[in-house]
Amino acid sequence: MRSEFLPFTKPAINKADIEAVCEVLRSGWITNGPQNAALEAGVCEVTGNRYGVALSSATGAMHLLMKIMKLGPGDEVITPSMTWVSMVNMIVLAGATPVFCEIDRETMLATPESIAAVITPRTKLIIPVHFAGAALDLDGIRRVAGDIPVVEDAAHALGTYYKGRHVGSPGSAIYSFHAIKNITTGEGGMFVTDDEKLASSMRSWKFHGLGVDAFDRQNRGRSPQAEVIEPGFKYNLTDICAAIGVSQLTRLVNINTRRRELAMLYRRELAEIPEIRPLADPVGYEFRHAWHLFVVRVDTPKIGRDAFMAELKTRNIGTGLHFRCAHLQKYYRDAMGFRAGMLPATEYNSDRICSLPLFPDMTFDDVIDVVEAIKSVLARK
Repeated sequence: MRSEFLPFTKPAINKADIEAVCEVLRSGWITNGPQNAALEAGVCEVTGNRYGVALSSATGAMHLLMKIMKLGPGDEVITPSMTWVSMVNMIVLAGATPVFCEIDRETMLATPESIAAVITPRTKLIIPVHFAGAALDLDGIRRVAGDIPVVEDAAHALGTYYKGRHVGSPGSAIYSFHAIKNITTGEGGMFVTDDEKLASSMRSWKFHGLGVDAFDRQNRGRSPQAEVIEPGFKYNLTDICAAIGVSQLTRLVNINTRRRELAMLYRRELAEIPEIRPLADPVGYEFRHAWHLFVVRVDTPKIGRDAFMAELKTRNIGTGLHFRCAHLQKYYRDAMGFRAGMLPATEYNSDRICSLPLFPDMTFDDVIDVVEAIKSVLARK
């Protein structure tokens, strides 16, 4: 057994990241400023979008999107139940109704067919999720969406490509820079889009509804004549946080390459353990995986998923759970009447999924330790 605990994840912070933060602190400009502008430009250079708006969280981007689109009672928003609850919470807090599409049982991705099955005349927005870093069938989803706006939840997908272009482009997407993501700003997120009006609205709404951003890109300061166009919120990202992201963005290719190497080793080593089933790749289109997560299904009567995770912890192996399906969370059962059996493929995975350790500073020996610990757990049961 390992002598030291292997966490499920660990941010890849290096000396350059630390120095970038120190430089911001020395600069005297520590809130929304030039580092935000640099992060927005850098992410757009990666994704190919025209506009980027840095925010204090991806949840903030979701909240503002609902407000800008004026979603409310009677409006429906389609998204999978297999997602972090922040998306569903924002839909409900806007007064709209979440409509859950089913996922493919083996890839855990929503499909054009599953989305088409729940579109109604009340559908005002579709938010599909690039789960774990794999790409959705974007052409198929846009085809069934027709004139309904599609905004991609790309929180797991910085560095994910679909048919040779980065996900989110052309179009709009939301990225997360939370501590466990492929690059981090500690907490933070970004909305990218090719829609100039939408980007301008997002920029205004994130900072009290003022007519300009907190950091005026022409004057490199605050515009004194700025007025409230519409009451907004306080979702701007600090330059302290943005500087970490700017530094990490220079290493994104190397970070994702290392994640891919570790993931491929996991696949090879787990291939002969039938009780542990990694997610399958989607078929029918070319894509590049960002490997944000390495998710397996614990599919055996020998041991349940929760007990499996607990046993690995006793062997100094950390794991994660992404996610318990949203429609069976207590609030959504009690307030909206969702029940088990509504989404069989989603619920099958929600009961079995487990995220194994995956982060760039891991070694190949760490992967072998995880696999050997899994074998030990299954042998004892």
